[in-house]
Amino acid sequence: MADPNPHPADDSRAAARDFSHAWRALRHRNFRLFFGGQTISLVGTWMTRIATAWLVYRLTGSSLLLGTVSFAGQIPTFLLAPLAGVIVDRSDRRRVLIWTQTLAMIQSLLLAVLTLTHRINIAEILILSSFQGLINAFDMPGRQAFMMEMVEDRADLSNAIAINSSMVNVARLVGPSLAGMVIAVSSEGWCFLIDGISYIAVIASLFMMRVPATVLRRATTSMFQQMREGWDYVASFTPIRDILILFALISLMGMPYMVLMPVFAARVLHGGPHTLGFLMGAAGAGALVSAFSLVMRRSVRGLTKMIPIAAVAFGIGLFLFGLSHWVWLSLILMLLVGFGMLQGMTASNTIIQTLSPEDKRGRVMSYYTAAFMGMAPFGSLLAGSLAHWIGAPRTVMFTGSCCIAGGLWFWSRLPAIRREMRPVYEQLGIIAPVPQPVQEQAAN
Repeated sequence: MADPNPHPADDSRAAARDFSHAWRALRHRNFRLFFGGQTISLVGTWMTRIATAWLVYRLTGSSLLLGTVSFAGQIPTFLLAPLAGVIVDRSDRRRVLIWTQTLAMIQSLLLAVLTLTHRINIAEILILSSFQGLINAFDMPGRQAFMMEMVEDRADLSNAIAINSSMVNVARLVGPSLAGMVIAVSSEGWCFLIDGISYIAVIASLFMMRVPATVLRRATTSMFQQMREGWDYVASFTPIRDILILFALISLMGMPYMVLMPVFAARVLHGGPHTLGFLMGAAGAGALVSAFSLVMRRSVRGLTKMIPIAAVAFGIGLFLFGLSHWVWLSLILMLLVGFGMLQGMTASNTIIQTLSPEDKRGRVMSYYTAAFMGMAPFGSLLAGSLAHWIGAPRTVMFTGSCCIAGGLWFWSRLPAIRREMRPVYEQLGIIAPVPQPVQEQAAN
C-alpha cells in the first residue's frame, strides 16, 4: 500500500527531477555552446539598443527621429526576410550565423569608434542601423532554423526555445541597467564597444560546434520557386497564418513602445538614462518570469490558448502604462508588459517551429522574422509620428488597445486553429488519436 505521507527526501528528489527536466535541452553539446556564447553577446546587444535610443534622443530631442532610426534599422528585415529564408534553407546554417555575427560585431565597433571620437551624427546612425537591419534579415531565420540542429531531438525543441527566451531576457534585464549606468558615468560609445567585443563569445561557440555534414542541403529548384512554395505553405495553413497575423499586429502596434521609452523616462517620469535602464530592466524581469514558466513546461500542449491571453495582458499593460506618471507604478506595469510580450512571442515561436516541416523551416521562420522584425519599422514610424502629434502616453494607450483587440480576435479563431493542428500533433506523437467528437477539445 502506498504511503499517504511522502517523505521529505522523496519530495526533494521529485523537485530535482523537475528542475533537471526544465533544462533538458542543455544536455546537447552544441546548444550548451550556443547558450554560453549567446548569453554574453546578448548583454552587449541590449546595451547597444538602449545606448542607440539614448544617443538619438540626446542628439535630436525628437520622438519622431527615434521612430525614424528604428524604422531604418528594421525595414531591411521586412524587405529581405523571404529571400533570406530561401538562402538559409539552401545554406550551411552555422556558416550563415558566423557571417551575420561577424558583420554585427563590425557594425557595433564602427558605432563605438564614431561615438567615442565625437564624430557621430544622425545620418551615420541611420546608415549603421540600416546595416544592422540587413544583417538581422539573415541572422534571425538562420538562428531559428539552426535551433533544431543544435538540439537534435525534436522533443527538446520547445525547451530549447524557452531556455533561449530565458537567456534573451536575462540579458534584457542586465543589459539596459548596465547601459544606463555606463552612459551616466561616461558615454554611449563604451556600450557599443562592449557589445562589439561580446560578439567574440558567440562566434567562438559557433566554430566549436560539431554539426554533422548530413544537415547540409542543396536545392534542386529555383529560389523563386522556393519562395513561392514557402509562401503557399504559410498562407494556406491556418495555425501558422493566424499566429503570424496576430504577431504582425502586435509587432506593428505593440512592440514599438520601446522606441518611446526615452520620452517616458525623460519627459513623463522626469528621469535620465538610469530611469530608462530601470524601465527596460523591469520589462526584462517580467519577460524572464514568463520564460522560466515556459522552461518548466513538459509539452507544447496548452500553448495555443496562451497566445491570445498574452496579447491581452500585453495590451492592458501598455494602456495602463500610458496613464502612469509615477516611476514605481510604471515599473510594475513594465513587468506585465514584459511578461505578456515574451509569453506570446515564445508560445508562437514554439508552435510554429513544432508545426513546420524541416525542409521549409528556414522559409517559415523568415515569415516569422518578417512579422516580428519586419512590421516593427512601420510601427516605430507610426509610434514616433503619433507621439509627435498626440504625445507618448496617448500613443501607447492607443496601441495597447489594438493589441487587446487582436488577442480577442485570435481567441475566436482557436477552434479552427486546433482542428488543423491536431493531425500534425498526432503525427509527431504529441497527442494521441481520440474519437472524432472530442477532437476539438483535445488539441490544445
